[in-house]
Amino acid sequence: MRALVLEKKGELSLREIALPQDVGPDDVRIAIHTVGVCGSDVHYYTHGAIGSYIVRQPMVLGHEASGTIVEVGANVTSLKVGDRVCMEPGVPNLSSRATKLGIYNVDPDVRFWATPPVHGVLAPYAVHPAAFTYKLPDNVSFAEGAMVEPFAIGMQAAARARIVPGDVAVVVGCGPIGIMIALAALAGGCSKVLISDFSAPKLEIAGQYPGIVPVNIGEQSLVDAVATATDNWGADIVFEASGSPKAFANLFDIVRPGGAVVLVGLPVETVELNVPAAISKEVRIETVFRYANIFDRALQLIASGKVDLKPLITGTYDFSESIKAFERAAQGRPQDVKLQILLTGEKG
Repeated sequence: MRALVLEKKGELSLREIALPQDVGPDDVRIAIHTVGVCGSDVHYYTHGAIGSYIVRQPMVLGHEASGTIVEVGANVTSLKVGDRVCMEPGVPNLSSRATKLGIYNVDPDVRFWATPPVHGVLAPYAVHPAAFTYKLPDNVSFAEGAMVEPFAIGMQAAARARIVPGDVAVVVGCGPIGIMIALAALAGGCSKVLISDFSAPKLEIAGQYPGIVPVNIGEQSLVDAVATATDNWGADIVFEASGSPKAFANLFDIVRPGGAVVLVGLPVETVELNVPAAISKEVRIETVFRYANIFDRALQLIASGKVDLKPLITGTYDFSESIKAFERAAQGRPQDVKLQILLTGEKG
């Protein structure tokens, strides 16, 4: 099967590769329609590793996907051939202690698409457990279906924050995940969300949404902006979504006493954290790694119309141009938020 293969760090190819296609009794086979280019895909391409996950052999990229079911296993009753679907890319060991505790996202045995050594789905077909495959409502496009996965991270962050209606939040980092977090926080009850970055084009995109207040930290201090927005009290919740070590320096300057800091961005190196500042304010610290038991709720929120992710799609490529899409993503253009690849040649 022809697929986009990361041969090794910095080397991509579109070529034939053998991928598992046997449909088990609890599986479905999906004709892939749309795949989003994720920051983790790009990081594997440019660096060859994320932490302990190292690309040691050729690996198919892509894990933000939607498509159409073309075959179902003998035990599958919830889905049928022809259903338009999106897929939760991480499949845990259903017998593990983590799964039984409801935190299967941190199951050490989880198999997650495009995470070494597991292949991703930038290929015409994929086989996946029906239990982790979700039917798209008629009003949700394939493009939006492929955005459910990153939005689920935003939903997980909002859930971990324990938002109280009316809260004021800050998101540090206006990348795709940062904007997803801001939208999820608003949907979860925040009255407004300040989002900070150096990228004026990304901030302009985020600022299109009512309730999101962009802060260009190249022109204005985030500490001052938060003080002005909260009458010098501080934000109820601060989401760190940049992964930049420098961002950790003033996290506890912008959160209110008794507030929460939610760590979402994954630094590539060890960072310093001002523990005395956190303790003096009794700040609650939460961490986010992917998501658990939230994929279907993310899809429902998109279907409701309360969250519109379409403005975040800033580029679409045909499958034959997949390498160009990744080269563009690796450039980190300031006006880009989410690039997608179509395997059918048709939008929808």
